[in-house]
Amino acid sequence: MTEHGWGRRAGLAGAALGVVAAGVAVERLTVHRSVRRRARLALDAAGPYGTLRGTPGTAVADDGTELHYEVDEPAEALGDKPADTWSRLGKALRGGGDTGAPLTVVFSHGYCLTQDAWHFQREALRELGQCEALRELRERPGVRAVYWDQRSHGRSERGRAHAATDGASPVSIERLGRDLKAVLDAAAPEGPLILVGHSMGGMTMMALAAQYPEEVAERVVGAAFVGTSAGGLGEVTYGLPAAGVTALRRFVPGVLKALASHSALVERGRAATADLLAGLVKHYSFGDTRAVDPAVARFAERLIESTPIDVVAEFYPAFHAHEKREALAAFAHCPTLVIAGDRDLLTPQAHSEAIAAALPKARLEIVPETGHLLMLERPELLNERLLGLLAAATAPTGRRSARRR
Repeated sequence: MTEHGWGRRAGLAGAALGVVAAGVAVERLTVHRSVRRRARLALDAAGPYGTLRGTPGTAVADDGTELHYEVDEPAEALGDKPADTWSRLGKALRGGGDTGAPLTVVFSHGYCLTQDAWHFQREALRELGQCEALRELRERPGVRAVYWDQRSHGRSERGRAHAATDGASPVSIERLGRDLKAVLDAAAPEGPLILVGHSMGGMTMMALAAQYPEEVAERVVGAAFVGTSAGGLGEVTYGLPAAGVTALRRFVPGVLKALASHSALVERGRAATADLLAGLVKHYSFGDTRAVDPAVARFAERLIESTPIDVVAEFYPAFHAHEKREALAAFAHCPTLVIAGDRDLLTPQAHSEAIAAALPKARLEIVPETGHLLMLERPELLNERLLGLLAAATAPTGRRSARRR
């Protein structure tokens, strides 16, 4: 391609980004930078989000990468020893004499986030006994929950395969599926499972199903796909003008690779662009930015800020290669929640509609005026739907169906 051609495409890409950047920057021109910086610091100090911690553990991936997970045991042991409590819960979930392992809900987070993105869901599960949506479970001691950080995110180790080959071994969604299997083997080796995944986390669940369909069929009694996709992400426009999207796709991988090669410089420069980043985060995370609690918006910004630029570059190509429509069949036997915001610009609602169409027991919900980070923007709604899924997954008919498989 001629230099003029490259320049023209770069100009289109820049114009496309400029449309968004200009839109989100307007509000920031009205407040002095130092005032905004003090406001961010105040929100960081006051916000309780991301402070919940569980019992830590480490799973080891097939390339040796250490994956951090945390387990929340039931909050109310009712005076029993843990083993006695789990025996009673096992009986309750199986309707009688089986005293096997308890139900475990496993949460997989999305790209550039950490397990802390599930703060509100974690809080709700700790208060399970008080929830109106599960009156029949009110006398039970709760459910077990596992939260984990995807490789190179949060407290997990940077991916060793990628580092050992100097980037020649790319991260793939398939590898993330094997990572989830390692977490299950370490944190919940026995008993029924409910899998919950947001965005990349939902894709991770699909990759698990593609590689371990028997385990999904035998152990998974419920699944939730939150703002995710089974494929076709290369067609997403991100809400940008169509003329600039193609050029943007061509240039983003190269730009990210170049930025990753100067990561120390880029990380130092992030402070100078904090205002623009905050605007972009709100634009692509939430549907109604004016209605979002500033502390929640700042929490989302902090999560994304914490992801190094070289990790952003390392994972980005995997999404265009992601194609797991056929793997969805492994979840056909169990109750499934498929939920997304109608203003999600990263995994538009059509992707959730396609997932639900492939699952005969799926409940599809498109949430009005809601963006990509649905679990932070509409936590009460998502909590209610997840607890409804829990009730459906532990219903007697569901348990008998799962045991036959």
